[in-house]
Amino acid sequence: MATATLTVELLTEELPPKALKSLGDAFAGGLAAALAARGFLDEGSQFATFATPRRLAATITRVRAVAPDAEVTEKLMPAKVALGADGQPSQAFAKKMAGLGRAHLATATLDAAAGPDRLFVQSDGKADYVWLSTLAKGAPLATGLQQALDAVIEKLPIPKVMRYARPDGGYYNDIAFVRPAQRLVALLGDAVVPVRALGLDAGRVSGGHRFLGRRDLEVATAEAYEATLEAEGKVIPSFAKRRAAIVAALGKAAQGSTVIMPDALLDEVTALVEWPVVCAGTFDRAFLAVPQECLILTMQQNQKYFALADASGRLEPRFLLVSNLAADDPAAIVGGNERVLRARLADARFFFDQDRKAKLDTRLPRLDAIVYHNKLGSQGQRVLRLRAIAKAIAPDVGADPALADRAAQLAKADLVTDMVGEFPELQGLMGRYYAQHDGEPAAVADAIAQHYAPRFAGDALPEGPVAQAVALADKLEALAGLFGVGAQPTGDKDPFGLRRAALGVLRILIEKRIAAPLPGLVAAAFGAFDGVPAVKPETQALTGFLADRLRGHLRELSYTANQIEAVLAAGLTRVDLVPDRLAAVKAFEALPESDALAAANKRIVNILKKSGAEAAAAVDRTLLAPGAEHDLWQAFQVLAPAVDAACARGDWTAALRELATAKPAVDRFFDDVMVMADDPAVRGNRLALLAGVASTMNRVADISRLAR
Repeated sequence: MATATLTVELLTEELPPKALKSLGDAFAGGLAAALAARGFLDEGSQFATFATPRRLAATITRVRAVAPDAEVTEKLMPAKVALGADGQPSQAFAKKMAGLGRAHLATATLDAAAGPDRLFVQSDGKADYVWLSTLAKGAPLATGLQQALDAVIEKLPIPKVMRYARPDGGYYNDIAFVRPAQRLVALLGDAVVPVRALGLDAGRVSGGHRFLGRRDLEVATAEAYEATLEAEGKVIPSFAKRRAAIVAALGKAAQGSTVIMPDALLDEVTALVEWPVVCAGTFDRAFLAVPQECLILTMQQNQKYFALADASGRLEPRFLLVSNLAADDPAAIVGGNERVLRARLADARFFFDQDRKAKLDTRLPRLDAIVYHNKLGSQGQRVLRLRAIAKAIAPDVGADPALADRAAQLAKADLVTDMVGEFPELQGLMGRYYAQHDGEPAAVADAIAQHYAPRFAGDALPEGPVAQAVALADKLEALAGLFGVGAQPTGDKDPFGLRRAALGVLRILIEKRIAAPLPGLVAAAFGAFDGVPAVKPETQALTGFLADRLRGHLRELSYTANQIEAVLAAGLTRVDLVPDRLAAVKAFEALPESDALAAANKRIVNILKKSGAEAAAAVDRTLLAPGAEHDLWQAFQVLAPAVDAACARGDWTAALRELATAKPAVDRFFDDVMVMADDPAVRGNRLALLAGVASTMNRVADISRLAR
């Protein structure tokens, strides 16, 4: 069947830039998927995505003008109803076929074709049914594309819908879309596909750049769409191609400097221009006295400019802008943008100067007016809890309690500064600058800046014991408070970011090798809420939540579920030791003795679960039978101290290697000894022996969890 290239374009008013990329991907991908599902795409068909500030479009290759005929199967009725005792069609079946407009099939032989139709009997898994198989004629592309277009437009990830009147006249607000649509292009090869969307009939006329191209741009063929827009419309329709052109132009204009270009800013700027032209501007060097993070954020958020840095990372008094106009002399464009930026940077300098007139600790009373949570009080009350937790855990973290207390006291003070009010992203960072200006110790200033870390997966962790103590306090306070008021995450909903906070606690403990017992940290967190009646001490729930987060984190590090459960079953007191224990368990699994010992340990655990209460308080050597029973006791008399010594020095691998030598003694014991002896004293003594064996075998991990 012959195929051709299909192009579909919606020309609109300016689309929201932050949503453009996702809208373009959803439009093109959805259209291709919908047409494929309806049988219009030939093997090897590919699609290209186009998205500019004023259009969503897609080009799809190898599209059929008519979908192939398809077999449609319909379940009619139970065979015992459709067929009489003699196997002939019943009256009920005849009525059913007449109702379907196929009365001529009422007397047809089952499993025989009658023209394009076929009746047959087949089970649906429960009973035999009569089925009707028909050959449905393939639909023309106009029908399939209309259905696909309607479905795709309905499902676009539109952040906020606009309502407007139909372009061809109609009631006010009877069309809903992301922005008013102005034209619809639909071409298969060189022919217009007669479809309709958003009150528009399809044609072949698109629109070029508002100022550089033609308003009416006729597209001759679907294949010529992209080339026509670029050559005659001064529009680069491909989002990816336009983005790459911007990156290349920025690099060239930087003249050896480093362009600060986060992906989010690049995507947004790409979504703002159709014909990008990069220009360079400058600003007064005096503004560099303001922290460079403030200047960069001002340029990026307010003006969509790209800042430049030298080889050492220091900000330069230059910037790059991406214009949507190509001018012979860009001086007017650059000059206008420099004037606007000058005013923005003057505002930032004003905020910085004003904020430094008041010390951080004088701002603390203003935190009492900021609600943290309706059941947990104000930010001022939260700061008191942070101080209590930070002081309580500081010794375990290795921090000076006085410095941890001071850092926790000032950690949230920058929330009431003018700079953070303008740029909330700078919270913590501005606190460090202001703390340094106030003469606070360096450890305190750094802790203020770093106590939010890690903010996201892979983010850097706080450096230094004081910063780590305050970071842990910040996250533990949030976890304990919100768990205590019943605001735990449910399903995929986590409005307070508690999963991120839990992972932050675990990463700090593990990666910074902090030997702080987790139960003590959780207890300190809930202890800070003693005066808050709404908070219930949900210690078990929070500990379980942290354990689940730890499981997920460890699975991402390629440990198996059995290995993780073996280690966690031995206790979650010292989270910092978990990776080393896991590495030891992984090495133990590679030993030839591991399978047998894991199975034996599982057997011991099961015996003790059922009958452990009968075990004697201690092993009575006089009751041990000579041979396998005595040999097992003797072997573990030697092994237990060796395993304990290895664990004491943190050599978990050596401890498990020592255990591997017990395999022969354990095997002989279970081959030769009946644990559940008739004599209660002997039985209790053997159970006590197994309890000791299990205790030693599970010092590093519960190896019974490794049994296959």
